[in-house]
Amino acid sequence: MADHGHDLLLGSFLTPTHADPQAPVRLAVASEAAGLDLVTFQDHPYQPAFLDTWTLMSYATARTERVRLAGNVLNLPLRPPAVLARAAASLDRLSGGRVELGLGAGAFWDAIEAMGGRRLTPGQAVTALSEAIDVIRGVWDDSTRQPLRVDGTFYAVHGAKRGPSPAHPMEIWLGAYKPRMLALTGQKADGWLPSLSYLGSPQDMRDANARIDDAALAAGRRPADVRRLLNIGGTFTDRSDGGLLQGPVSQWVEQLGELVLEHGFSTLVLAGDDERALRLFGGEVGPALRELVAAHRRTSGVGA
Repeated sequence: MADHGHDLLLGSFLTPTHADPQAPVRLAVASEAAGLDLVTFQDHPYQPAFLDTWTLMSYATARTERVRLAGNVLNLPLRPPAVLARAAASLDRLSGGRVELGLGAGAFWDAIEAMGGRRLTPGQAVTALSEAIDVIRGVWDDSTRQPLRVDGTFYAVHGAKRGPSPAHPMEIWLGAYKPRMLALTGQKADGWLPSLSYLGSPQDMRDANARIDDAALAAGRRPADVRRLLNIGGTFTDRSDGGLLQGPVSQWVEQLGELVLEHGFSTLVLAGDDERALRLFGGEVGPALRELVAAHRRTSGVGA
């Protein structure tokens, strides 16, 4: 069963450009006004054309009231996990529980190394991410006064004080594609956050979901413990050209419904900085898609 019955959420995936520093903030506000549930920003700390994503998230959080915010996904090699844990929990408390934590193992290693980060092999980067999750969850766990110790190869803390905890059960979402990253997602993460353009065929989606499910079960978890999120892109037009998400609202609803019901993606995040597209996505696609999914779930008993 691909559909795990999670609440259907829609979001935006915005570019943190600094050419007009208020532009991504306006788009975050517009996302909320359009009825979207989530606002996310790219994170490329080595990119001088971009604002710092964490600073932008903090500013946008103060300008919005309802939407959740997250990095999509945060560049772990340039953001030490113990500090990131406290920053995320702090912003979550300040925002009334509206922050989620999207993490990536790292890419563009030349740029990361140029910024002072450590170059890792793909295998090392997965190990480092796994260790970072342990550090982050350990910092958040202020139910004990026992100092936190994590003896990792790449990330270690030696008696760190714990806290603060987030204002709500903050989720950790991983941008993952390769087998080890997918397995880590099933073992330790609360969500899988890939981009549709990198996933390939429907069979590739099924295979990736199966790897996550198998890893979750092996770790004593349920597959449904891992929310499936998806970055999507497309163009709204009056007539369909036959392509995926290239056509009218009705086509978007039909094709996104398939991604939800057949592949389990319950959070759909629209990439791009087009305010009109955000309005159509939240105001027209969202209600129709939610009704389609709800009707199917009533018939199938999913989520009942």
